[in-house]
Amino acid sequence: MIRRREVSAREVMAVFLAQIARLNPSLNAIVAKLPDERCLELADAADRELASGRTVGPLHGLPIAFKDAEPAAGLMWTNGSPIFKDRVATDDSVLVERLRRAGVLPIGKTNISEFTMGSQTYNRVYGTTRNPWDLTKTAGGSSGGAAAAVAAGMLPLADGSDLGGSLRNPASFNNLVALRPSVGLVPNAPVAFPLIEFLAKGILARSVDDLAFGLTVVAGENARDPRTWPSAADLFSVPFARQVKGLRIAWCPDLGGLPLDRRVKAVLDTQRHTFESLGCIVEDAAPALRAADEVFVTLRAWMSAQTLGPLLQQHRSEMKPEAIWQIEIGQRITAEEVGRAMREHASLLERMRRFFERNQFFVCATSQVPPFEADLTWPRDVDGVPMEHYIAWMRSAYWVSVTLGPAISVPAGFTEDGLPVGVQIVGPSRADRAVLQLASAFEAATGLGARRAPLAAR
Repeated sequence: MIRRREVSAREVMAVFLAQIARLNPSLNAIVAKLPDERCLELADAADRELASGRTVGPLHGLPIAFKDAEPAAGLMWTNGSPIFKDRVATDDSVLVERLRRAGVLPIGKTNISEFTMGSQTYNRVYGTTRNPWDLTKTAGGSSGGAAAAVAAGMLPLADGSDLGGSLRNPASFNNLVALRPSVGLVPNAPVAFPLIEFLAKGILARSVDDLAFGLTVVAGENARDPRTWPSAADLFSVPFARQVKGLRIAWCPDLGGLPLDRRVKAVLDTQRHTFESLGCIVEDAAPALRAADEVFVTLRAWMSAQTLGPLLQQHRSEMKPEAIWQIEIGQRITAEEVGRAMREHASLLERMRRFFERNQFFVCATSQVPPFEADLTWPRDVDGVPMEHYIAWMRSAYWVSVTLGPAISVPAGFTEDGLPVGVQIVGPSRADRAVLQLASAFEAATGLGARRAPLAAR
């Protein structure tokens, strides 16, 4: 509508600013926001650029707030830590650079968990982000601010990143769609460990089509990330309608034995039939992913120690206990343990290659629990099973991260008390388009993604 001049960027900005003014005080999703006057000035400049006849980007005139883990020149960049509470970025990450080039209007940042650790968005710089479906619950994390903002209609879509579930869990908790893309589809730079990093960057949106629209802007190779590869310009820009009849799906809600909250299980049990009604061949099968625990926890802790260890020496009192625990665990990891984890990873990837020779996808829970209390740092048990550390309840997400392939969370239903639950569709590496196509068919069959948070609709 902006490009057709049916509405102005200023009018669009004004609507979003009104929604932010109404809801953000309760949600605390958008932080370090620019003054309204400055936001409207950005919109006016976008309108003038369009009127000049110049070619504009596909997201021209849309307001966005970048995740606070992303450096964006001229904007705050705290990484959710009081250590960096006054830091302003001087350069853009590749992701931010691409979004700016596409024409977005940056109005601030979205709240995150400290150093993006854990899937619960709270920190001592900006506080806790709350869920628009229930203000007493968490929005998830670390992209919790992004998810709450999109779910509440305060942003049209949002960027995010996912190491152990930081896109997928917030999507599940907020009735949104989020793809953790194959590692290398979206550039990840700057980054300390470009060749062994599990982190993937992507988009949170209200629908698969919106998500794909965002991917057209951020996907594709970049010299700053050696793991990226070329992707066709129209890979995500054409319709996603696809005949899914005959696709082979391995059904494993608990990934072969993980504890699963009964409310989540009840929702997912109703959705097996949806895949079958689409004509998919659904069989009970689970990939052999238990080694993913050693791989993920070992390498994540080791990398944290390398990057954050010096900060711990000087700023221990300003770091949350979970960050201290993870860094100190990493400092005790030996070179032999790192080597063993990397060998285990290689074996796991080979097992996944063979698994996908028979099964084109597997489907499991996005999160093992529904949204939990916002004042709880992390769930201490799942269905009565104690969790031994702060990310143990996230295994259904971080085990999948280790496969390095695409995994999407799509709305699957609601608990009896109205909390969103997502289902996770996982495919082989670089099968991102195929995963999006199956997700689109599921989304169309259920219509669940069309439901909006009651808070946003008031």
